[in-house]
Amino acid sequence: MSDRLLEDWRTHALQLENEVNQVVVGQDNAVRLITTAIFARGHVLLEGDVGVGKTTLLRAVTRGIGGGYQRIEGTIDLMPNDLVYHTYLGDDGRPHVSPGPLLSHGTDLAVFFFNEINRARPQVHSLLLRVMAERTLSAFNREHTFPHMLVFADRNQVEKEETFEIPSAARDRFMMEIPIVVPSSADIMESLIFDTRYHDVDSLVDQVSPGILQFDELNQIAALIQNSVQATPALRKYALDLWLATRDPAQFGIQIEGVDIRRLVIAGASPRGIAMMMRAARVNAWLNGREAVLPEDIHAVFQETIAHRLVFNPIYEMRRTALARELLDQIVHVVSVA
Repeated sequence: MSDRLLEDWRTHALQLENEVNQVVVGQDNAVRLITTAIFARGHVLLEGDVGVGKTTLLRAVTRGIGGGYQRIEGTIDLMPNDLVYHTYLGDDGRPHVSPGPLLSHGTDLAVFFFNEINRARPQVHSLLLRVMAERTLSAFNREHTFPHMLVFADRNQVEKEETFEIPSAARDRFMMEIPIVVPSSADIMESLIFDTRYHDVDSLVDQVSPGILQFDELNQIAALIQNSVQATPALRKYALDLWLATRDPAQFGIQIEGVDIRRLVIAGASPRGIAMMMRAARVNAWLNGREAVLPEDIHAVFQETIAHRLVFNPIYEMRRTALARELLDQIVHVVSVA
């Protein structure tokens, strides 16, 4: 029975991917990774410049999974309470309070998008981290729960004034950091620029069938995937070796030109990070119709689940994106499957 259920859900998952790829073209890998995060029930950082389609992508995905969608903009004057409630003067001239973006959909909130999260103050980050970790919030003298919520956030990576970098402990709460890049295909670029159907976001999003996935059943299906997709002892040892290599790459003989490898890493991936990597790898195996995790399933999610968790020596921090990618590529190349 569970095998048939998982097969049916895989069909729906692939349908969602196909329909979203018709709306946000040239982002096939990002769409697969977001699908993986949805079924692994992990929060996501989005990496990309302005105007590459992050909001359109999330709106399309949310329409396909159903449930509520909320977006908030990070600003220097945003306060924690702004996520919880709004205050306004009513027609009667008296102050009133209404639910804010976190509470407006109640338990049906499925996707919460925090745009330019590093423009918000650390106090706002702290509140969001608690909601991400516990999926609960105390407000209006009661406990509110968000059992189906996934948080997506992106950072302004160009402007540095009036920004607050997300600390490593906060980054570790996100399962993945997924790059949303400008498509390299000239045909796709020409279509995005000159085909007017890509200029009407509302019409594009409406092309995705609503409720392809049942958002309020995803937690149950996610648990079933984790319990059904196996990892052999050899695969488990491989994952552990990858983890150790992120913490002490010199021990594995890894070298990067122009870098003192013994000084590069202050902190490697956390236990939570490796556990999330394996959750994502199991989902990738399931999406590919496999009942056991292969090394290629780990490779498919390794960069996105691990790179943002690495803490580098400050002298290398300005190059962290490129160095993290090169380090993890070297780890995959050097560490062998037993």
